[in-house]
Amino acid sequence: MNALPLAAATGAEAVVIDLFVVLLAAKVGHELATRIGQPALFGEVLAGVLVGPAVLGWVELSEVLEAFSEFGAIVLLFWAGLEARLQDMRAVGRSALTVGAFGIAVPFAAGMGLGLALGESTTTSLFIASVLMVTSAGITAAVLGELGLLAGTAGRTILGAAVVDDILALVIVGIAAGVAEEGEVNLLSAVGVGALAIAFVVFFATVGTTALRRRPDALALPRFADSTFVPAFLLCLGLAALASVIGLAAIVGAFLAGMMVAETRDHHPVERDIAPLYALFPSFFFVFIGASIDLDALAGGETLLLLVALTALSFAVKFFACWLAARPLGRRDALIVGLGMTPRGEVGIVVAGLGLATGALDSELFAVLVGVSVITSLLAPPALRRAARNAPA
Repeated sequence: MNALPLAAATGAEAVVIDLFVVLLAAKVGHELATRIGQPALFGEVLAGVLVGPAVLGWVELSEVLEAFSEFGAIVLLFWAGLEARLQDMRAVGRSALTVGAFGIAVPFAAGMGLGLALGESTTTSLFIASVLMVTSAGITAAVLGELGLLAGTAGRTILGAAVVDDILALVIVGIAAGVAEEGEVNLLSAVGVGALAIAFVVFFATVGTTALRRRPDALALPRFADSTFVPAFLLCLGLAALASVIGLAAIVGAFLAGMMVAETRDHHPVERDIAPLYALFPSFFFVFIGASIDLDALAGGETLLLLVALTALSFAVKFFACWLAARPLGRRDALIVGLGMTPRGEVGIVVAGLGLATGALDSELFAVLVGVSVITSLLAPPALRRAARNAPA
């Protein structure tokens, strides 16, 4: 099914052609998806499938494209951290923590149980559980903003709970990536990396954010920078690198850096300055993910059945766990919270991509988990719109 490469260029010319094709395909996919009311990531992942080796073969999965993809994931998670302010979580306090706790525990147990029941390793099962745990707050926030509900109790609860879910899921992913040895887990290494991961996250999520909250002008102090964006992004790359050095995923450090920058007075200028990077580099990540999907791996009946079953399971466990935890908020808000926590979106795709890169996921399971992330992201918006308009208060 593969086609001939788009051009016979070699070396630097081939790299430039690949980058052009990837970015153009991503933006065309983005445009088409948003015009039909679907999340942009759906169009960009599909664009990757089309231009990648599985269909047209216009781009190859080169080291350069992989590097752009990894940088895109760092930018994506830094941006997510900028939107995850601790004070916003405190505003909804107990409800966000309760929903977050239920939204972690139940999907984690279901994912681990399913993975082990399928005969997968502990490391692979951790990645499955992590995809089931995470929430794409961005997709839900876009829908709730459209409906004017983002600042309400349900909207703030979803955003706060999503931060809790994603931080803990990223810790688990970091542990899995750090202790995997040929697909298996060394218990002593797991304990060590786990303790280090928790210490890393707790320190920068609490001490780091507190320090910058007390010195809100910190990003404006360096004289080498004409813009506060420069020290902010240095912090992003520095924490991403530190996370990698200690055996965690770089995206964990990028996310924490975003949370720290969100506490400064230059939060909005930094967000404005990074917007062009956010508009460009995550697209390389999503297209790379799409291009990495082996369609032949999804051709079997058993794999398609697994995709359907895992999608249903992931939707059900997240919805019922979060709906149950949010019932004190009232019937309407509980329904909105339950549905709003179901899309895995870009965060689930990041986790699946890391699992493939570390060898913990094979091509078949990787394709299934990306499919779960995309499908739940497509199901949530129309369900949220209907719930917000029709559910009794």
